[in-house]
Amino acid sequence: MTFDYKLKLENASQLVIVSKNKPFLVGKEMSDIEILENGTIIINNDGIIHDIGSSKEMEEKYNGKTFENIIDCNGRAVLPGFVDGHTHPVFSGDRVHEFAMKLAGATYLEVQKAGGGITFTVNHTRNSTEQELYDLLIPRLDRMLKSGTTLIEAKSGYGLETETEMKMLKVLHNAAKKHPVEIVSTYLGGHSIPKGSTAHEATQDIINKQLPELKRLKDAGEISPSNIDVFLEKGFFEYEDTKKILEAGKQLGLELNFHGDELSYMKSGELAGELGARAISHLEKVSEEGMKTMAATPTFAVLLPTTAYILRLECPPARRMIELGVPVALGSDFNPNAHCLSMPFVMNLACVLMKMNMNEALVAATINAAASINKSSTHGSLEVGKFADFVILNSSKWEHIIYELVDPPISHVVKKGSLVFSNKDC
Repeated sequence: MTFDYKLKLENASQLVIVSKNKPFLVGKEMSDIEILENGTIIINNDGIIHDIGSSKEMEEKYNGKTFENIIDCNGRAVLPGFVDGHTHPVFSGDRVHEFAMKLAGATYLEVQKAGGGITFTVNHTRNSTEQELYDLLIPRLDRMLKSGTTLIEAKSGYGLETETEMKMLKVLHNAAKKHPVEIVSTYLGGHSIPKGSTAHEATQDIINKQLPELKRLKDAGEISPSNIDVFLEKGFFEYEDTKKILEAGKQLGLELNFHGDELSYMKSGELAGELGARAISHLEKVSEEGMKTMAATPTFAVLLPTTAYILRLECPPARRMIELGVPVALGSDFNPNAHCLSMPFVMNLACVLMKMNMNEALVAATINAAASINKSSTHGSLEVGKFADFVILNSSKWEHIIYELVDPPISHVVKKGSLVFSNKDC
């Protein structure tokens, strides 16, 4: 049987539109989200939002039309699928033992010097096959999906040499073709200095070996990175080396989306303005001048409250960024150090630790996070023409997604008009 439409979500207590006709929100706009009470959404057979309106209006307008599936959302709120703006989901090796070290007071750099941290994960990831890494990635994506995440930014970075970095990008490329969670991949060859190398040597290896191979494989359709990232940090890749790597990536058409000002002030915002970067993550130590430059460019601030939480760092100045008009997004920073797969928990931390209000946190986890990876034309809000990615709550008020931390009342997750998760307990 042929249906007129793929899906109808009807009688929703709240359709959380977020925003209409804007690629991202800044400043006071982040507190003023759009909500339609008692609404219905019509999804076409391509998984695209076809129409949105009041339930009464939609019932009259589509009377007699056929739908492949209908979900009654009476008493339920519907939100856009969440967008995770920063993840490291491809890795091998368990670092639970480091948690005890951190609880005892060890810093990030002390763990690294003891053979832990990135070095530990790099060794395990290098020794894992592509299939083994793929098999580890898929359950992580499944858990993200259950928490309402339908689109992620995902990095390489646990190879630090050509073969493993490309292996990780291949894993992301193949997973993106098969898993409901969409993936925008990022090349992070400059995540740390390989053992036995200097920063200069590592920089030259990235520019002269890794990036040419990346271009070859991308042209061949074997990988699909959209961004280039570098860990701009004292004792890792500092300002000039970071600039060289980012410029080389930009010449290949990659967007600049890098780590900056996490443990030390490294002029990240200023560099972003100079190079026209799309996004910087972390920013715990960003300067006033850096924030003003980011607002002017504009460059997205992808804030990671899980990192500040787990490492007991001072949080990035989210409130000041919003005041200055910096576009603020959120990411889980999922990795072996900050093992968080839940954007609802990230939003809760953003509110409690970084003093964002709930509307701002939702904007940062939807339309702004999508814009930080150049996807807000198709994701991040409930608008006609965008992908039908939804989170349906077993609650009439959308705020419960943040309020009920750890175990939010998600009843369904819809991806491009298809039901991809259903919680029988909701």
